[in-house]
Amino acid sequence: MALHEHYYVPAQSKWPIIATVGMFITMFGLGTWFNDLKAGHAESHGPLIFSVGGLLVAYMLFGWFGTVIKESRSGLFSAQMDRSFRWGMSWFIFSEVMFFVAFFGALFYVRNLSGPWLGGEGSKGVAHMLWPNFQYTWPLLNPPDPKLFPGPKEVINPWHLPLINTILLVSSSVTVTVAHHALKKGHRAALKIWLAITILLGLSFLTLQAVEYREAYHELGLTLGSGVYGATFFMLTGFHGAHVTIGTIILFVMLMRIMRGHFDAEHQFGFEAASWYWHFVDVVWIGLFVFVYVL
Repeated sequence: MALHEHYYVPAQSKWPIIATVGMFITMFGLGTWFNDLKAGHAESHGPLIFSVGGLLVAYMLFGWFGTVIKESRSGLFSAQMDRSFRWGMSWFIFSEVMFFVAFFGALFYVRNLSGPWLGGEGSKGVAHMLWPNFQYTWPLLNPPDPKLFPGPKEVINPWHLPLINTILLVSSSVTVTVAHHALKKGHRAALKIWLAITILLGLSFLTLQAVEYREAYHELGLTLGSGVYGATFFMLTGFHGAHVTIGTIILFVMLMRIMRGHFDAEHQFGFEAASWYWHFVDVVWIGLFVFVYVL
């Protein structure tokens, strides 16, 4: 690494423009897709537009991070740049925390405030007049308007697949920590093995979640359209699953870099940032398991 302490200023880049265009196309495609589903259109260009945008975003990420890796391997980054990366990753994870706090807050509001109000409880129990025969319970298997939003037949047993997934993710948090310690001590063979195990645990989690979703949709009647319980369930678990997918991809990229000889005991923040993200994903899942599945 270079000994210079001046802040590195990169050359002009095309990647921010590609990122903006890709994200716009992705969100436009997603909006088109959902609106066409709501309107009952048999055919929609939404999935195609969404896929094109997603490919652009993937191309941007591959190219932009590749550029950063080349700059780092060329010794262009100083200690000041390292501090910048750490602050940037810290604020990014904080923004992700607040993202999930918003959804957990929505779940709390529905379960403890608006739901009981519609059932005639609390200071705003007058809302009970909307559906006088509605009896509030959680999980909400009998929504106030079952013709519009039919409730699920039953909810997912938390002590089956969700418990297995919890064990998998908690175990993966341990294995990625062991891998990190192996990197710091220069034990690269152990590093590769433990990181590969972490990736396999992440893939196993995603596979079981797909099995759980299939069971929910086809056997339990638990769907996005099965009232507020189904909406909050899939919103929270779905976004978390997306984060696990992203985290697994990140860890796989870290493994490929390690196979190419990247990182050492002194310069390994890329791997450290990946482990931060993975621990964050694990902590969010514990919250999901307790407040969505168990309670």
